[in-house]
Amino acid sequence: MDARMTVGLLGGGVIGGGWAARFLLNGHDVRMYDPDPQASRKVAEVLANAKTAMQALLTADLPAEGTLELVSTPEEAATGVVFVQESAPERVDLKRALLATADRVAPPEVVFASSTSGLLPTLLQSDMRHPERLCVGHPFNPVYLLPLVEVVGGERTAAATLDSAVEVYRSLGMEPLRLRKEIDGFVADRLLEALWREALWLVEDGVATVSEIDDAIRFGAGLRWSFMGTFLTYRIAGGEAGMRHFMAQFGPSLQWPWSRLTDVPELDDELLETIVTQSDEQVGGASARELERLRDGCLVAVLQGLRGQGFGAGRTVSAYEDRLRGAGS
Repeated sequence: MDARMTVGLLGGGVIGGGWAARFLLNGHDVRMYDPDPQASRKVAEVLANAKTAMQALLTADLPAEGTLELVSTPEEAATGVVFVQESAPERVDLKRALLATADRVAPPEVVFASSTSGLLPTLLQSDMRHPERLCVGHPFNPVYLLPLVEVVGGERTAAATLDSAVEVYRSLGMEPLRLRKEIDGFVADRLLEALWREALWLVEDGVATVSEIDDAIRFGAGLRWSFMGTFLTYRIAGGEAGMRHFMAQFGPSLQWPWSRLTDVPELDDELLETIVTQSDEQVGGASARELERLRDGCLVAVLQGLRGQGFGAGRTVSAYEDRLRGAGS
């Protein structure tokens, strides 16, 4: 998969644009379908940010940039390609129709992957002539920087499809997480959803503002989460006795009413207005692009720091650079 290839992208929004940048900057050609008349401008802006971020992150040279071709139909995006990534809005009917349309023209060996953040692949592949070639390849924003991609198949997905998808993603410098079974929301979003629900209650109950809640994450556990997950972090908190001691000490607190994960506040107009107003105050008038550049710069700094330690996502970046150096020699 290190050789130059042509991929088809169905959707060029935030995630689709990120995929375009990830493939293009790895030297692959992209055929993209998106009915949005502003798709060309939006993808170009995402690509510009991605170039800046990747040049700051890497010491190895990227390959010659691939070419981007915007096409007018899903069929064109799936013609003459070896891999298809779908990133349409999270609507089952829309995704099923789009995948089925593209599926009719692509040779059976072409792997299809959906960027869905939680829809079951079994549902998405139900209208395809070749359902065995579809899997989920769920990335995280920004796609061109964050290495995680969850890979999971449906009831009719072939094992070879998952193998191929993992190989493609790994060649792009990503860290594929191959799930053992399909489940709504997969792994990462189920964890994020739990945190999101509790955050909504803290705002609803007037305990903290959206800015204060974000501070509680970004100045504390969030820094640890960038290189250690919850379980390893808690094991360390158990001292020399490890996880057993931690569970004995803190396990009983799971029975305490510390959170409201089994419930969620109604997103009525009042709560929605509170969240929106506080969020507007938090960004202080910064544009979406300015916030993206700030986010990218911070992520680059964290990833470069982790690379120096040879651990977590930093080790993934180092392995990616070794591959780039080998391809250029």
